[in-house]
Amino acid sequence: MSNILIDCHKYIGAVVDDVAYSDFCHPTENPTMNQQDKDSAGDAINRRSRNITEGTARAPNRSMYYAMGYEAGDFKKPMVGVANGHSTITPCNSGLQKLADAAIAGIEEAGGNAQVFGTPTISDGMAMGTEGMKYSLISREVISDCIETCVQGQWMDGVLVVGGCDKNMPGGLMGMLRANVPAIYVYGGTILPGSYKGKDLNIVSVFEAVGEHSAGRMSDEDLLQIERRAIPGTGSCGGMYTANTMSSSFEALGISLPYSSTMANPHDETKNSAKESARVLVEAIKKNIKPRDIVTKKAIENAVAVIMATGGSTNAVLHYLAIAHTAGVDWAIEDFERIRQRTPVLCNLKPSGQYLAVDLHKAGGIPQVMKTLLVAGLLHGDCLTISGQTIAEVLKDVPDVPRADQDVIRPINNPMYAQGHLAILKGNLSPEGCVAKITGLKNPVMTGPARVFDDEQSALKAILAGKIVAGDVMVLRYLGPKGGPGMPEMLAPTGALIGAGLGESVGLITDGRFSGGTWGMVVGHVAPEAAAGGNIAFIKEGDSITIDAKQLLLQLNIDDAELAKRKEGWKAPLPRYLRGVQAKFAFNASSASKGAVLDDY
Repeated sequence: MSNILIDCHKYIGAVVDDVAYSDFCHPTENPTMNQQDKDSAGDAINRRSRNITEGTARAPNRSMYYAMGYEAGDFKKPMVGVANGHSTITPCNSGLQKLADAAIAGIEEAGGNAQVFGTPTISDGMAMGTEGMKYSLISREVISDCIETCVQGQWMDGVLVVGGCDKNMPGGLMGMLRANVPAIYVYGGTILPGSYKGKDLNIVSVFEAVGEHSAGRMSDEDLLQIERRAIPGTGSCGGMYTANTMSSSFEALGISLPYSSTMANPHDETKNSAKESARVLVEAIKKNIKPRDIVTKKAIENAVAVIMATGGSTNAVLHYLAIAHTAGVDWAIEDFERIRQRTPVLCNLKPSGQYLAVDLHKAGGIPQVMKTLLVAGLLHGDCLTISGQTIAEVLKDVPDVPRADQDVIRPINNPMYAQGHLAILKGNLSPEGCVAKITGLKNPVMTGPARVFDDEQSALKAILAGKIVAGDVMVLRYLGPKGGPGMPEMLAPTGALIGAGLGESVGLITDGRFSGGTWGMVVGHVAPEAAAGGNIAFIKEGDSITIDAKQLLLQLNIDDAELAKRKEGWKAPLPRYLRGVQAKFAFNASSASKGAVLDDY
């Protein structure tokens, strides 16, 4: 590559000489090197960091390293970033430091230099139902920006990302894909269950208890005890909610180590796995195995198959659209429906099933789910993993069928459901598509009158006040990527519906998102969103709406002429924020049908 300044924007969306535009924007060549050094750089384990550490002109750079205790011999070692998501904001992330420490030790023992930097997090559980929840999806972009910025700005040779709460995973992987240096993801681990009156508890138990209490079905004392006992320590929310869904799918991608996605954070095996991840990463740096070598279309098909088989979160649809976009993989919302129709739900996991992630781990974990799918011809065994092995090689010693002494993972001939649970619906209310979670529903079809709300809080008040009745279809709008902004999750309203006994008899549609802990007659990610002039903006109180997961239909039952009349003179609402990260997100965010990414030019 010549030493010519390149206008990166000129190449956005283009490929020149089979090299993606981002490789032009982040060259791997140091113009101060002599030709002999350049010729050997491709085989060096420090092939990137030598740009900042070698040559006479880099004496000032090395001086900065000496200030941190480096010695001359260290400059021949790879510089390996550790993107540490530890914080005391949330129990999901408050147990990460021990994993980061184990990874640092593993990197150094394997012959690398660990370079630690921080990534932020937002606690979805704490922010839920408040204005703060609008920062959750935004944090996905901030996390990916942090990783790209540090890895590229410091010429790191590889990066190990440690994360816990929901957006840590997609944000981390998107940053890894942007930088495209050898990388591995270390999940912080799931939480252990709480307990009260002989029943396991988790964070969703508390949201549903609020609904039960408001409906007069639970005492003050029981609500207090559930609140105090549901979260017994560190780790991410315990069911197959968004964090565990994304971590499980990362195993399926091959970007995390086997069994790592279902370990419990308090258990020592998480530290051992983090240290082993570091060793594997240093080997990947030697072999120059990069994220875009791993995250291919077939690998994403594997990940989505595992999401379907485990009953994973609706958020996975949004995040994998964004991940595929970042990886340069041709992937559309319709692809989820294609995988859903051929993949059974094998796992009996919350929120629509019985068990938690710790139970899945004891039953054989994600490798057992993957091997069951692989034997059935529903997984691509030839996909590359970060270890350099193929998926089939990684799974070769895993039993072909789940153990008979457990009920968490079903055999392929006796699934929970014959087809996946994340259905993509279309119709005049969502021509670009939307996501319905249909597991556990006795009848995923209903038609009812619209109850329209332009914010989450008024909808929650209506539920708690008993103003929503069986047969209603709640419409929560202006909550999409631009309208929220930030596409907040609706766990407070959906949890209240479940607690009030209305989970299957009341429909809820929104251009916002749902928590991974949500279940019921719910449809999210309606696109186009209300703030972009989508048809959800033109629903009136009392309109007839049909949700039909069997026909994959979301329909406003009025004629085209009436709908066109309602659209006359419509103007987009003024932005809720004019400055700061919310304003930037609202201005740049694409449709939910494209992953709500900020760089869809």
